[in-house]
Amino acid sequence: MSLSGKVALVTGAARGIGRGVALALAKAGADVCVNFRTSGAAAVEVAGAIRDLGRRACLAQADVSERAAVERMVAQCTAELGPVDILVANAVTSVRQNLLATREADLRRAIDVGIVGVFHVLQVVARQMVERETKGAIIYISSPHARLPFKGAIDYNVTKAGGHMLALSAANELMWHGIRVNLIEPGWTDTPGERTWYPDEALYREGKKLPLGRLGSPEDIGQAAVYLASDAAAYVAGSVLTVDGGAFIQGPAWSGGESHGEEK
Repeated sequence: MSLSGKVALVTGAARGIGRGVALALAKAGADVCVNFRTSGAAAVEVAGAIRDLGRRACLAQADVSERAAVERMVAQCTAELGPVDILVANAVTSVRQNLLATREADLRRAIDVGIVGVFHVLQVVARQMVERETKGAIIYISSPHARLPFKGAIDYNVTKAGGHMLALSAANELMWHGIRVNLIEPGWTDTPGERTWYPDEALYREGKKLPLGRLGSPEDIGQAAVYLASDAAAYVAGSVLTVDGGAFIQGPAWSGGESHGEEK
C-alpha cells in the first residue's frame, strides 16, 4: 500500500501510538507533519527517523485545544510539505482517576484536548480539503473507553465517547465531499504512557493472557492507519477498525486497558 506523494498530519506524534502511526505512514511513502505540545526532543527524534526513511518531515508545536494554534499548525504543514491529504487525530490527555477524585480542571482539560481539540483539527483540515476538492482521509484514534465505562478513568471515558461520536458525525457529512473519515480502536497497547502505570513484567504477564499472546504495539496501529489512508480502503468510510489482538471479542468482562494517545 503506497502513500507516495501524500502529506500526512499526525497530532500527538512525539510518542506512543502517534509516533508509531507517523513512522508507518512515512514508511509507506508519505511526508509527515509531526505535531507535539511539550515533548520537543522526542518529536525531533521522530522527524529525524522520518527523514532517514527518505521522506520529508516538519515539526509543528501546537496545543490542539487552541483554535489559533491549530490554524497555524495546518498553515505550517501546508507551507513546508503541501496541503494535508491524511489527518490522524491522536492527541489526548488523561489523569486516570475515579469519579470521587477527579477534579473539574482535569475533566475540562481532557475535554478541551480530546473533544474540542479533535473538532478543531477535523474542521480546519476538512475545510482545506473541501476547498481544494481533495479526496482526503481522516483517521481518529478511538478507544474501547468510548463504549465501556472502565473504572478509574472518568475523564478518559467521557473524552473518548465524545471524540468517537464526533468522528462518526464528521464521517457522515464529509463522505459526500469524497473525504473518508474512519476510526481505529486500539486494544491494550505497549507505549511509554502505559509504562508509567505498569512495570514491564506486569505488561508482559497481562499480554500473555490476550488471545494473540501479547499487547499491541504502536506499529500495529500504524499499519492499520496506513490501510485506512490508502487506496486499498477507497470504499471504506465511517468504519471502526478494532486492533486489539482479539481481546474485545471475549466480552465486556475483559479488564485490560489500552494506551492513551499522547498530546505531548
